[in-house]
Amino acid sequence: MDAMTMLIVASVAFVGSHFVLSHPLRAPLARRLGEGGFRGLYSLVALATFGWMLWAWRAAPDRVDYNGGDTAWIVATALMWVASVLLVGSFSGNPALPAPGASRAALRDPRGVFAITRHPMMWSFAIWGLVHVLIAPSARNHVLMLAIIVLALGGAFGQDGKKERLMGDVWHGWRAKTAYVPFAAQLTGRLSWGAAMPSPGVLAIGTLVWLGASWAHAAAGAPVAGLWRWIG
Repeated sequence: MDAMTMLIVASVAFVGSHFVLSHPLRAPLARRLGEGGFRGLYSLVALATFGWMLWAWRAAPDRVDYNGGDTAWIVATALMWVASVLLVGSFSGNPALPAPGASRAALRDPRGVFAITRHPMMWSFAIWGLVHVLIAPSARNHVLMLAIIVLALGGAFGQDGKKERLMGDVWHGWRAKTAYVPFAAQLTGRLSWGAAMPSPGVLAIGTLVWLGASWAHAAAGAPVAGLWRWIG
């Protein structure tokens, strides 16, 4: 098996094991192993398949298929700022997270990142994957990033069904008020554009995360990213 085929197989294993363990096998395995044992198994499988995928990615040829130049970098830089804001905003008052108070959070009116999408964390990962397809256009990156995007967006879709089973009418109401696709609630008139403005704190911290992560890109030996490409 050549390196690219190995990467494809490993990526399918990584994504597929997440979906299978999160949905059809979760309940029977949790009954047999207990919640703690199931979480341990889930983490072990996730780490093993992720490590296999990264190993295969490193072994695959890094041939660049095209060069988008500054245009691609400008689009990627803007998208990463959006992803950073979505990620930071997703940690506070997120009904999708397994945290106390999730039901109360789902009863409020959606504001900020939750007015943009009810899955801001998952969309931040998907945008991150898309950005790396734009700026690192090699076949091995396309495979790796497609796996991340499918896991993020497929996971968000599956989470809707899982949360509705767990939370019932509360999640059904939250789902009716919000949107899966970013800004779909605004485009369909369910929510105002003003509701989608993140708080000043989320914007500030998200911007700092964006600047810090893009600076660390070069520090880790990767290409200079973000605004640092033009102000360094």
